[in-house]
Order: sequence, then C-alpha cells, then structure tokens
Amino acid sequence: MHKILFICHGNICRSPMAEFVMKDIVQEAGREDGYIIASAATTSEEIGNPVYPPVRRLLNGLGIDCSGKRARRVVSDDYYKWDLIIAMDDENLWDLARILPHDDKTHLLLSYAGVERDVADPWYTMDFEACYHDVLMGCQALFKTLEEEGDA
Repeated sequence: MHKILFICHGNICRSPMAEFVMKDIVQEAGREDGYIIASAATTSEEIGNPVYPPVRRLLNGLGIDCSGKRARRVVSDDYYKWDLIIAMDDENLWDLARILPHDDKTHLLLSYAGVERDVADPWYTMDFEACYHDVLMGCQALFKTLEEEGDA
C-alpha cells in the first residue's frame, strides 16, 4: 500500500490537483487498492475552503471529480500516517521541515520526472493549464516509480 500526501501552500490549487490527478491515474490503471492519496496545506489561511473554482473547472473538464474536497493543514502526526509527502515547491519543503518531525519522506513532485523546478503556481500566473501539465508529468512519473518499486 502506497500512502501519498500532496502538499502546497493553501491546499486549494496545486496539491488538490495532484491528489485528484494521481487518483485518476491510479484508477485508470486499476490499482485503487494499492494507494491512499490525499492533500494538505502548509498554512492555515484556506482551511475549510473548497478547491479553487478554476481548478475545479479544469478537472471537471477532464472528467475528474474533486467535489467535497476541503483544504486542511498538514500536522506533525501526518509524518507517521503517510509514506510519501510530496511538495509542489521548495517553499513547501521549507515549511514542512518546520512542521514535521523528520524530512526523509518529503520530496518535490517534479523530481520524479527528473525536472529540477517547482510546479507552476497558478495562484500568481492564472495559468492553470501549465500547472496541470506539471502535475500530470510529476504524477505519471511518481506512479511509474512506485509501480516499479512494488508495494510498500
């Protein structure tokens, strides 16, 4: 069983996009029984808010349902509940180092695709397509890596 927690600043754009894209990839592969996937924020400013409307529209247009998702903040106990804690950018990693007891489970999403940069942040650019392409590339590479490694 692979337990993955995706992380971004507010848990309304990039990390829920990654959560639901990864769930879709896993479902398409018929591997739902091998994964638990969620997302959270490093800050509390969006707690309880739904996925940002442009992200919801983009995902819905792809046939991916994210209804019911509400932002939550990562807590130190998450370290013990998740196998991998996947951040969208370097700032998220820095925040996680202050929240979690250890950082050996934290990684950048695009590092799985061999790309050394942050996932595009649509909050500032309003370019949700660029964010989606980064998330898709990272999630596909993460899934491939985990499937090649076998069940944890």
